[in-house]
Amino acid sequence: MLKGAIFDMDGLMFDTEQVWQKNWRKIADEMNVTLDESFKSFICGTSGKLMNEVVERFYHVEDGAPIAAECIRRVHEDLASFTPEKPGIHEILEFFKSQGVKMAVASSSSIDQIRKNLENTGTEEYFDALVSGLQLSNGKPAPDIFLKAAEMMGLDPTDCYVFEDAFNGVRAGYAAGCKTIMIPDMNQPTEEIKALAYGVYDSLLDALEALRKEA
Repeated sequence: MLKGAIFDMDGLMFDTEQVWQKNWRKIADEMNVTLDESFKSFICGTSGKLMNEVVERFYHVEDGAPIAAECIRRVHEDLASFTPEKPGIHEILEFFKSQGVKMAVASSSSIDQIRKNLENTGTEEYFDALVSGLQLSNGKPAPDIFLKAAEMMGLDPTDCYVFEDAFNGVRAGYAAGCKTIMIPDMNQPTEEIKALAYGVYDSLLDALEALRKEA
């Protein structure tokens, strides 16, 4: 059992990636843009410069920042009062708490949105650190967000699990030196992603069962 656990948020802790995708598609429809099916693979887990670059590529615009900002605004509005949970999130948080494992959220969403989602679901008490990709120069797949989360918990990254659902998140966790566990949401792992992941499970409950055997 490692000393720390770092959780991605959208699509991993909470079933919010569908809210992001709904708003990306709605904005595209309003602009008469047809999004390629691969868009969701590229946009999941991104923030800042990389998010803007993905938007520019798929929306065929020179500056993706205004579109990204509008999508973020709409998502925040949708999630203002209710955050849909992923099965097993409370159980795995309770397990880590019982084992004395420190926990952090490391998400591409804003700190305000992270706090709102935790407040809506009654999970804020579990976490020792919150990190937003918007606070950092380099978002996922760069390892910075997970390195920062480990630092804030006072732990070495190699002594931390990372829980992710997105390809860029798995790449970031691996690059940080963390044991990265993938729980697929929008996309099933490729052979590349399987090679980077410490484990791939269908749900947080399945991952919890495996961790209990390690404890």
